[in-house]
Amino acid sequence: MKISIVLPAKNESAAIGQTIAKIQKLQIANEIIVVNDGSTDDTKQVAKRAGAIVVTHPYSKGNGAAIKTGARIATGDIIVFMDADGQHDPQDIPRLLDKINEGYDLVVGARQKGSQASLGRGVANGLYNGLATYMTEQKVEDLTSGFRAVRADKFREFLYLLPNGFSYPTTSTMAFFRAGYSVTYIPIHAAKRIGKSHIKPIKDGVRFFLIIFKIATLFSPLKMFLPIAILLFLMATGWYGYTFINYNRFTNMSALLYTGSVMIFLMGLISEQITALMYKDDK
Repeated sequence: MKISIVLPAKNESAAIGQTIAKIQKLQIANEIIVVNDGSTDDTKQVAKRAGAIVVTHPYSKGNGAAIKTGARIATGDIIVFMDADGQHDPQDIPRLLDKINEGYDLVVGARQKGSQASLGRGVANGLYNGLATYMTEQKVEDLTSGFRAVRADKFREFLYLLPNGFSYPTTSTMAFFRAGYSVTYIPIHAAKRIGKSHIKPIKDGVRFFLIIFKIATLFSPLKMFLPIAILLFLMATGWYGYTFINYNRFTNMSALLYTGSVMIFLMGLISEQITALMYKDDK
């Protein structure tokens, strides 16, 4: 099978040359594609000198947009996505490909303890993984890792779902689970990045809640809405029992809680139908 390596890069001139050189030493890639996402440094020139195919965005569109550009122009049967900043070790690529050869459609490099950039990001990733495991009923070891190998034809089915920002790993993983494709993980160690991080704590805090919501809506919204609806129903019943025993009354609060329970359940049911339409196979 033909192998394409896609490296999204924004201002990664300090690391991109080393990363490409390490990949070339493996002699397994048919092409190395660097998507230069509006860099203002020498990323483009360094990548070209190193021997990569370079595609440049005229301005920064986001990591997810770079991934989509790379996926569209890649000619390989298998695409390996990895960071250009030195965090991912190219020596792990053959291990990803071995799993693809075993029949998996998506193989993700799961970062082990000690690989997280900070305690906060480690806790956030733990919450992501726990929620995704609950939603999919499959063990999700690393939902947000950007180091992954995929079957190109299957990955392109979901390009329209992928955001232009940093949450493309979350979206693509949940899409593969939802479509019934085979997903597995291999343990990796993510090194400290070379150069300045593009992560912004406040912005990423907001992104955290958006990803939590997206995880639910991408896979099975009803599994998220139903527990809330049941909780409100139980609260309404409990309050009604209390007011009936003590005051022989059905209060507005009970009515409000019952109404909220029904509304949230119906929202989940409608969202479930919309999600099913998103994954409809038109072939």
